[in-house]
Amino acid sequence: MGAVAALLAWTPRQLLAQASFAHFDQQARSGDRLNVVFFGASLTWGANASDPQQTSYRAVVAQRLEAAYPAAHFKFFDAAIGGTNSQLGAFRLDRDVLRHQPDLVFLDFSANDDIYSASPETLASYEAIVRRIITEAHAPVVQVILPFKGDVERGSLKGFLRRDAHLEIAKAYHTAVGDAIELAQRRVKAGEAKLDVLWPHDGVHPGDLGYQLFADAAWSALQTAIQEKRACVAPPQMLHASTYLQVRRASLAELDHLPSGWQKTKPLVVSAFFDMLMSRWLDDEVCAAGAAAPAGGAAPLRLVFRGSMALLLGESTTKSGNYAVLLDGKPLEHNGGAGKGEKGAAHSQFDAGQFAKRVNGNAYLVNVLAEGLDDSVEHTLEIKPLLQAGEQLRLESVCVAGAKPEVRLAAPVAIVSSDKGAAPK
Repeated sequence: MGAVAALLAWTPRQLLAQASFAHFDQQARSGDRLNVVFFGASLTWGANASDPQQTSYRAVVAQRLEAAYPAAHFKFFDAAIGGTNSQLGAFRLDRDVLRHQPDLVFLDFSANDDIYSASPETLASYEAIVRRIITEAHAPVVQVILPFKGDVERGSLKGFLRRDAHLEIAKAYHTAVGDAIELAQRRVKAGEAKLDVLWPHDGVHPGDLGYQLFADAAWSALQTAIQEKRACVAPPQMLHASTYLQVRRASLAELDHLPSGWQKTKPLVVSAFFDMLMSRWLDDEVCAAGAAAPAGGAAPLRLVFRGSMALLLGESTTKSGNYAVLLDGKPLEHNGGAGKGEKGAAHSQFDAGQFAKRVNGNAYLVNVLAEGLDDSVEHTLEIKPLLQAGEQLRLESVCVAGAKPEVRLAAPVAIVSSDKGAAPK
């Protein structure tokens, strides 16, 4: 979709609307049709809720909106994939949020971006999401800062570097903030809530009462912003790097020519978890298949891109095998699955099925290939399937961000995507 076509897709009401909470309130009271998007990860989806469609925080907030505005016609959109962060979110924004023409957005990711860190890369991706929602969708944003059990157990708000940084973004953009960390700590200290009751199953995902608390934080923030007639505005300059303001999610199924052993296909319609059902999040894929000797396997997929970071998005299945990636002719390595802050042996093979095998079902494949690249020059990318007979590699896109991001086949030259912020077809 080009810039003119994208502009024409918006209704006059949305073109004229400000990212104002008072405007949203007025529209809802007038009985307008309004779209509300909940964008985030598993705490937004409602993992461990008894019924995520009814007792998650987003479901409770939706119920409160319908009760507060009985004349309004709401559509609610769940845009939550468990285990993902704002880096992937920056590439999902067009397809999973902006295309719904939202009138209000609740934004998660504080926990999955790591509440204790202030890494420049994810602060840049998170702020870019906030900025684009406000400037392109003209929708007000409620940032929700959702805790794990251990975050509340600390009993102090010190050391949450991500929370501090997200509050600074909220201050600069005049968004609302539903701070469930602060609310949960306050209620536990006052004896109004108990940690084991809020988190009865595991230390990450709460139960229904925990999600009720999350909803209380989000709802209170929304009501305060409405009462203050707050309007979200983008400051002249980004607080963090502008890397993710320009993104390309280059659909591999749109390539003119695929190497031997690759074919276009659709995402699978079964998964380990509903929020990781990739047929909800991917429109198409390309699949490389392994073959028994001497037939050989699929040929490498060679691309050229321009950008300061690159990411692979696809599907991890119980049949997925290994692959290698060469960036500018050099093999990429990883730490062999060692945890954050741990050291592991360097490996030049990636296991596309690692996540699926861990969760015992199909899920997503997200591989951040590189950050901090020189986006003024072209880079080469080679994806080499290393598959045994019966194995597969399923990829949806190569995602790049930077000043003028683009992706094309190494040969023949064929641009995959060139429109700013274009959603996949």
